[in-house]
Amino acid sequence: MLMRSQFKINLGLHILNKREDGFHNIETAMYPIDALNDVVEIIPNTENANIFSSSGLTIDCPDDENICFKALQLVKKQYKIPPVHIHLHKQIPFGAGLGGGSADAITTLKLLNNTFQLNAPKELMEEWAQIMGSDTSFFLNNTPAIATSKGEILTPIDIDLSNYYIYIVKPPIHCSTKNAYANIVPRNDRQPIDEILSNPVNTWRETLVNDFESPLFEQFPALNQIKQDLYNKGAIYTSLSGSGSAIYAIFDKPALITEHLVATQIPTHLK
Repeated sequence: MLMRSQFKINLGLHILNKREDGFHNIETAMYPIDALNDVVEIIPNTENANIFSSSGLTIDCPDDENICFKALQLVKKQYKIPPVHIHLHKQIPFGAGLGGGSADAITTLKLLNNTFQLNAPKELMEEWAQIMGSDTSFFLNNTPAIATSKGEILTPIDIDLSNYYIYIVKPPIHCSTKNAYANIVPRNDRQPIDEILSNPVNTWRETLVNDFESPLFEQFPALNQIKQDLYNKGAIYTSLSGSGSAIYAIFDKPALITEHLVATQIPTHLK
């Protein structure tokens, strides 16, 4: 059985304050993109052992540390299922702020649930998602939402970008989320992101902010240059996604994104 993983972009991201548990309270809007997909396949394995394999982008970690394999181990703690072979075809870039790994974890959970007819309750799926990562719960429904707390509390938001063209640029830069947070000065005195998003897209440039941009642009000036180049190409709004390093741009018409701007480009037409 096969299933595709979507990814997300962040429409604004506010780091509000640091929590007693060492994490940060955040506020962001997550928006799903169904364009460049990872693909997860799960089949029973007759060799009486769980196996993970991959193709596409090189995954630089041991097989038993891959997030898909970790999702399998979570399920096996609750349900008795036969050995499986999980294959991941990886296309969503790493270290990009697109949530590709979290999406793959949820895709694996859904596939295991469907393949073996586990009928896992929604509450258990949500519990598994929160164990896998702060933004993982978003991919259970893949619908636009405001994420708060550590990113796991989701409130649906009515926003539709289907009449726009979205381009996602991923340069050969890997941004560490831990390092990005280390240089953040939290603020909780700003207009809520859902209010900002209720205004026309062409007003977001002055009001919709990703707090990770300032420290990461200082560390990686090329990211800021990409953002400015995209504005020069006619983007209505452009921003870092999550803690980077992907930069997305929203256009009201098709754009020509030339190779000299980036190493990798992912044009996404949602119309």
